[in-house]
Amino acid sequence: MKKTIRLIGVSALLLLVTGCTDPENASRILKAQGMTQVEITGFRYFTCGEGDTYSTGFKAKTQAGHKVSGTVCSGFIAKNSTIRYD
Repeated sequence: MKKTIRLIGVSALLLLVTGCTDPENASRILKAQGMTQVEITGFRYFTCGEGDTYSTGFKAKTQAGHKVSGTVCSGFIAKNSTIRYD
């Protein structure tokens, strides 16, 4: 019984963490800023603010050709997205 409860807890946690990214929006925001070769790297811990719902890590190239990485932080409909660089 304890194993079943533990398995359900771990599964719920994994679902919660993977559900906290928004790759489509992050790609759109980064490309709108002129970035190319956008690669979404998944959820990033402890990088966004309190009002952010989604934390989506990325790697990309700037218009000048520099490699950058960071996080696109965003919320529900009323919150704009923020790009935070490493």
